Amino acid sequence: MENESPSAALAPAASPTPQLTALRGARTAPELTPAERQALRAELEQVLKRCPWFTIGVMAPSAGEALETLRRCERAFGWSALAAADPGADRIEGGVFLKGNQQTGSYRIRQEQGLGVGVLISGQNAEQPDLAETWGPLPLDLL
Repeated sequence: MENESPSAALAPAASPTPQLTALRGARTAPELTPAERQALRAELEQVLKRCPWFTIGVMAPSAGEALETLRRCERAFGWSALAAADPGADRIEGGVFLKGNQQTGSYRIRQEQGLGVGVLISGQNAEQPDLAETWGPLPLDLL
């Protein structure tokens, strides 16, 4: 896959979630065409239905961009807005990792250098743990 374009990595496969599965292990989210974005969003919406709650990780070049991405995801999926566990963390400069958890109702932001860029969403299902999975990295502006 090393010589493939990001689009080629998202080519349909025999798995139930071929595009989402193709993103596993990537360091950063791929550039996508409009058609790929639409297909990936539709696929993500389907797998999210399997899980009652989620955690989200956002790797971003700034705290503001990470928080903006979190808020877009909350609106897009109808999630309750998470509160900052560390007030003032949104002023961290440079690359960050935001970790949000619906069970706790909060998010934390920490400074991180050298990360890729993208969104990781982990579906949680205590009653059916085999349905729990992590999807991404997804583009920050997918939603």
